[in-house]
Amino acid sequence: MLLYLDIDGVMVPANSWRRPEILEDGFFEFSVKATRSLDRIISNSSADIVLTTSHKFKYSLKEWKNIFKRRNINVNKITRLPKNINHLNRKDELLRWFNAKNRNDDFIIIDDDKSLNALPDFLKDKLIQTSASVGLTDYLANEALDKFEKSKHELT
Repeated sequence: MLLYLDIDGVMVPANSWRRPEILEDGFFEFSVKATRSLDRIISNSSADIVLTTSHKFKYSLKEWKNIFKRRNINVNKITRLPKNINHLNRKDELLRWFNAKNRNDDFIIIDDDKSLNALPDFLKDKLIQTSASVGLTDYLANEALDKFEKSKHELT
């Protein structure tokens, strides 16, 4: 199972009135609610993370693993989408990835990007869209786990 994960607006809510704290590793602190929710999704689904965030190449994959660990999120494997050298919006970046890879893996996408509303149904059905100012919540974690469970039954 794969979890295509954005960071800004998902793990780090975007609030203009409050600048997020930067931890010793140089990256933003995740919200407590988002941390608890993501850890629950991963521990209940054994999902591997595919970073879709614009920060995905700011750190090595080993550093990313440590960033999650430092924030008390136990991750399995972490990969990332290729560099976005054409500066595509998130929708087009994901479409290019899925069209090139012809992926059949069980997956969900967690992102706040509104361009994803225009995804084709086969991808939009896998989308958990957060509110940028709130981020990932327990309710959305339940929705993600339900989507994983539903797709498991569709594959059998």
